[in-house]
Amino acid sequence: MSSIQHTKKIALVDCNSFYVSCERLFNPKIRKKPVVVLSNNDGCIISRSNEAKALGIKMGEPYFKAKNIIIKNDVQVFSSNYSLYGDLSRRVMRTLKRFNSQIEVYSIDEAFMDLSNFSDEDVERVGKEIRETVLQWTGIPTSIGIAKTKTLSKIANHIAKKKQSGVTSLIGIENLDPILEKIEINDVWGVGRQLTKFYQKNGIYNEKQLKN
Repeated sequence: MSSIQHTKKIALVDCNSFYVSCERLFNPKIRKKPVVVLSNNDGCIISRSNEAKALGIKMGEPYFKAKNIIIKNDVQVFSSNYSLYGDLSRRVMRTLKRFNSQIEVYSIDEAFMDLSNFSDEDVERVGKEIRETVLQWTGIPTSIGIAKTKTLSKIANHIAKKKQSGVTSLIGIENLDPILEKIEINDVWGVGRQLTKFYQKNGIYNEKQLKN
């Protein structure tokens, strides 16, 4: 028998390296290459492919600081095209609304969805269906994290990004401590650089320690 339907289930759908994914959609030749997208006036790096991340190129890093790595490794560089990104974002959000009309758009590449109408057993399957549909209809790859709260769904999404399936559900897991212990403090939702330094100074290095 299926689990009680009224358990709160929140999914965070996050487009993977969104600006890079948008550029790759119209330029298939760069799909396997390291790619970065620059901010207004080409000042800083605001989106990186996994290949670029593996080279040590950091988010928000000034272009001039990464220039040597970029040239040496033939990294493909694009100026930001916000009209393109906005159009594709709207397509993604419209696709999500096919599953639930009441989505909460969190940013240009993220949205929360309420999946509480689905059973505990079905929710991960639904997440995979959402991911496959978004990819098929828009060409944009996503990661989906599902949990009882927005904060936990953000953590689930962080885990999902490292999985081939791209979907992680924390629904039904009673003891989350082993999972939270692996989430570094700088990866916790809402914890910026200054808070990270503060927490680390006080001996807090992961989400489990922060919770306690």
